[in-house]
Amino acid sequence: MRNKNEHAIYTQMKRSVVLDILKFLAVIAAAVWLMSRGTERLGYNWQWYQVPKYIFQIQDGQLIWGPLIDGLMVTFRITAWGLVLATIFGLVTALFRLSASFVSRALARGYVEIIRNTPLLVQIFFLYFVLAPVLNLDRFFAAVLALSLFEGAYASEIFRAGIVSIHQGQWEAAYSLGLGSYHTYRYIVLPQAIRRILPPLTSQGISLIKDSALVSTIAVYDLTMQGRAIIAETFLTFEIWFTVAAIYLIITVTLSLVVTVMENYFKIRV
Repeated sequence: MRNKNEHAIYTQMKRSVVLDILKFLAVIAAAVWLMSRGTERLGYNWQWYQVPKYIFQIQDGQLIWGPLIDGLMVTFRITAWGLVLATIFGLVTALFRLSASFVSRALARGYVEIIRNTPLLVQIFFLYFVLAPVLNLDRFFAAVLALSLFEGAYASEIFRAGIVSIHQGQWEAAYSLGLGSYHTYRYIVLPQAIRRILPPLTSQGISLIKDSALVSTIAVYDLTMQGRAIIAETFLTFEIWFTVAAIYLIITVTLSLVVTVMENYFKIRV
């Protein structure tokens, strides 16, 4: 009976993914139609044929990536570093907020409130122009630190919600076995909580990818900054911005589908 139910759920998952893809393609088609109609009235001369060389070129039989892909690799590096640090900041902050220490709770609460109630752009400027010279950080790691602190504040709430969702009996059973707080978290609480927090944490990673576009304001040559540089040189404003937006969209939609699959998988297993 269980196998039949799991098979039905997996079938429903596949249909859901296919339906999401079809909806996505329909939205893209509608956007392209509206864009073409609008630019016709503006009299804009499209030059899409120039765009591919900024993505890749083939010279002497070798594939050479263009500046947009170079910027995308920087975006991936920023995202990878940011995810690791945001996870650390988020977990530590969540543990501090659940701590019995008043000082730990106050520090964690202060960090979360400051980060969540100030714009990310201001935080990037503050870290780059004020703290980076003091800490001797280059612009790349200043951007990574700003993004990870920002996303870590939101990730901490995800971690905290996952931890407090574990039934109180699990804690009591761990303490009755003589486990301390560290071993209780490591062997009992976090392994159970990870199933619940992984999908929303992955969604937070999607937000990190989108928010990383703001690091172009301090001249980090990510995907957005490369697009701005190409536009300044070629004046292909619409073509380049739409291409940059499409690249971000492909990445985020792919990750969104992964999150959907993960959520359905954990629904079956929990």
